[in-house]
Amino acid sequence: MAYEVGNQSTVTKFILVGFSEFPQIQASLFLLFLIIYTVTVVGNVGIIVVRRINPKLHTPMYFFLSHLSFLDVCYSSMITPKLLEILVVEDRSISFSGCMTQFFFGCACVITEMFMLAVMAYDRFVAVCNPLLYTVAMSRKLCALLVGGSYMWGVLCSLILTYSLVRLSYCGSNIMNHFCCELSAILSLSCSDTSFSQMACFIISTFNEVCSLLIILASYVFIIATVSRMPSKGGLRKAFSTCTSHLTAISIFHGIILLLYCVPHAQNSWLLVKADTVLFTVMIPMLNPLIYSLRNKDVKETVRGLFYAKLHSLPIKFR
Repeated sequence: MAYEVGNQSTVTKFILVGFSEFPQIQASLFLLFLIIYTVTVVGNVGIIVVRRINPKLHTPMYFFLSHLSFLDVCYSSMITPKLLEILVVEDRSISFSGCMTQFFFGCACVITEMFMLAVMAYDRFVAVCNPLLYTVAMSRKLCALLVGGSYMWGVLCSLILTYSLVRLSYCGSNIMNHFCCELSAILSLSCSDTSFSQMACFIISTFNEVCSLLIILASYVFIIATVSRMPSKGGLRKAFSTCTSHLTAISIFHGIILLLYCVPHAQNSWLLVKADTVLFTVMIPMLNPLIYSLRNKDVKETVRGLFYAKLHSLPIKFR
């Protein structure tokens, strides 16, 4: 749909192609993504609830983890419901304002999560390198500032990128070869100069990726240096166990970002871009709660306590 402005028609909605080139597997994809989304919401909301009800988990690490879970729920909920919709209905359209809203919140969540993982790396650095001063160094005020700063920076960067897209002209074809409003897919439909948007994306993404990775690398260099000097194998094992889940989450998150935006794709490789985006928007939000819960004794004990109390109608107690 378009309306006339002078001699130029302006697009008012986009048509999402999704995975319509594979009609024979639409139902299977719908079921798969529905299961993943359900696990994502249940897992991440579960971590937030578990952290709130168990006093043992009222620590900076779980405070950051609960915000990571909140971001994963928000990000997945911005993308997956629309993906599920276009898999089962004939009308695959999304309004221009709806597309820009989806992009804004999705971008804000990604950038915020990027720095939330960096903040969690700093938290692990303090916990391993200065365990006796951990509660003092990671005060409530500092934790709130780190989390608030991550959210504010994510929103600011997303506002700049969204503004760069809104100011473009969209005319001609409104068929978007994607299942969501991803940056490259939006830019491909613009009929005006996209150099500002591309430059803004390059500068912001490069700055954020470099800064967050530098914080993570610096934190783990100090952690490794501290751990290597530990005489006790028990202390060594405990130090690594506190970092393994976080390192796994970082590797998956940044690995897929680099695969999606830093590995050159051919002009006609939209299927590969869509597959990478599925990994990033659908799989990562599901994997994070699994990574942290399966490797975390306190979380598993809390969940077991909840089930036991529910089955036997007992009050929940934590040692």
